[in-house]
Amino acid sequence: MNPAELLRPHRTAIGGLVLLSLGVSSLALAQPWLTKLLIDEGLLAKDFDAVLRWALALLGVSVLASLATGFNRWCYTRLSGRILFALRERVYAHLQRLSPAFYARNRGGDILARLDGDVAEIQRFALDSLFAGVSGVFGLIGTLSLMLMLSPALSLLALAVVPLEWFWLRAMRARVRERAGEVRANASDISAFLVETLPAMKQIQAAAATARERERLGRLNTAYLAGLLRLQLTEFATAAVPQGLSSVARAGVFVAGGWEVVNGRMALGSLIAFASYLGMAMGPVQSLLGVYMGFNRVKVSLDRVRHLTDAQPDVADTGSHPPPSRPPLIRFENVGFGHGSGDPLLRDISLDIPPGSRVGLCGPSGSGKTTLADLLLRHFDPQSGRILLDGTDLREHALEPWRRRVALVSQEVVLFRGSILENLRHANPAASEQEAQAAVGRAQLQDFVSRQPEGIHTQIGERGARLSGGERQRLAIARALLQDPLLLILDEATSALDPATEQELLTALDGLFPGVTRIVVSHREKPLETADILLELRDGALRRMDA
Repeated sequence: MNPAELLRPHRTAIGGLVLLSLGVSSLALAQPWLTKLLIDEGLLAKDFDAVLRWALALLGVSVLASLATGFNRWCYTRLSGRILFALRERVYAHLQRLSPAFYARNRGGDILARLDGDVAEIQRFALDSLFAGVSGVFGLIGTLSLMLMLSPALSLLALAVVPLEWFWLRAMRARVRERAGEVRANASDISAFLVETLPAMKQIQAAAATARERERLGRLNTAYLAGLLRLQLTEFATAAVPQGLSSVARAGVFVAGGWEVVNGRMALGSLIAFASYLGMAMGPVQSLLGVYMGFNRVKVSLDRVRHLTDAQPDVADTGSHPPPSRPPLIRFENVGFGHGSGDPLLRDISLDIPPGSRVGLCGPSGSGKTTLADLLLRHFDPQSGRILLDGTDLREHALEPWRRRVALVSQEVVLFRGSILENLRHANPAASEQEAQAAVGRAQLQDFVSRQPEGIHTQIGERGARLSGGERQRLAIARALLQDPLLLILDEATSALDPATEQELLTALDGLFPGVTRIVVSHREKPLETADILLELRDGALRRMDA
């Protein structure tokens, strides 16, 4: 990823905005020259008609410049927003392709900081540097040209400090980049802290750990502020030396120019115009200085975002086969898999799951039960062996169409801010409200929904905070019903239910999902009682217990 890639799709809009910006700069360049004419040809020549003519011209150019500047800012804001959102959506789309292992290795708050702050930093630099660079170069060339027309000698005096400024900037760039990296890392630490602790506030309160967590946040804030102040001091030092040298040059211009005016070798209006252009030249110089400093900051953000965009998915979506039209025969052929460089979690697993069968899977914690489900969902691919659907390798099936036909109900039900209906439709957005109501009834959630003030349109809060464990599980079952799955995976799905409710739900599953292949993962005996195939996973090996 580089900033030029972000701008390429918007080149037409950018080109129009660049022309508008150059027009605004041209209007600004015209004003000191008009002031010179008003003084030299009007005031000093004692020609009131010339004074009136150039004053009206100056007023017209000023009003036009003001209107053009406002329109330019509006266009810039609209274009800037479009580029930012396009970049953020692009990075988010890549994140959607990454496996759960990536999210296990990286802190959620750090990912959020990179997706928000660092992406915005890249967007700002990509667009700001373009316009600041184009406008700065145009303004600098324009002002220098007019300054040379007014006085070549004074122009050379003003430019004498430029080499010194350049060498200073080059000497400071590594320090600016280092300080910017510290600030972005500290911002990530704060985001990670908030993402970790806010959803766990109930546990923090129960453990009487509120003061301790406030102290942690205070230390993070202190580190961030210290890093930010160091960055500002470094940037101040970087900019202060060029600004000081420019001030010295400006004072020298006034002394030399004043000498010329006093001795009659230069008109007063010309000196005033030259001083105005010299002041205007500082604007483009500062813009170009900002681009240079921004480049050193954005390299830090580019590296941080590349950490996300360079991460490769664990599975390749290269298949083209549609999902089967009915529950398939699922075959594991000598499947092996492990996380990282440790011992394999699954070793030489071979198994046939007939269509519509009920499979019970038990085993100690960490034995790989959830990993087996992840392989069926293609969060990972087997490192050895293969998984077949009716004789076709699972990797040859298109990824998303297959996942749409696999319903997962886990111990931790994932719900989203929104209404009951919106959560039901998450896996099947095309489902009608009538179909959703039917699913609610079949999942025996109707009594709960009917008690809500807005029925199925009731908001359930952040992550379903307003629902009990049993209500969350039934909502997940109703969502799975709308999904019309070929395969249903229940991963400790009834662990949050009381025994009576659990038995009621387990008894209803056959009627809710007739003919659907069902895999029940549990460490308890009750959910496994009705299994056609009962399996135990232990030490990487799969053993049938029903034989």
